[in-house]
Amino acid sequence: MSKQPTINLIETLFQQSKEYAQNRFDLYKLKAADKTASIASAVITGIVLFVVFFIFFIVLNIGIGLLLGDLLGKASWGFLLLAAIYAIAGFVLFSARNKVFRTPVTKMIFKKFL
Repeated sequence: MSKQPTINLIETLFQQSKEYAQNRFDLYKLKAADKTASIASAVITGIVLFVVFFIFFIVLNIGIGLLLGDLLGKASWGFLLLAAIYAIAGFVLFSARNKVFRTPVTKMIFKKFL
């Protein structure tokens, strides 16, 4: 009995194993590219939305400051009152930062990567 069929089977098996390994590697590269693209698009969308809402927020606060200033008699008093309100809100958010920001953001990042 010749060893040629056995050698052919081994060569075929080796070739298929190489193709399988290459396909698995390509699959991992595609999955990594997909996750990277997903994260990048989420970051870019977040940045654009942040800029739009930031501009809206600034203009809105100028209007509220002027309105409060008109009600209080001086524009500077309106902006001072608005600043005090934001200082209080900032203190409350700072004291609850782990619960409000860190935990949800960490969960979102892990969800994106897994």
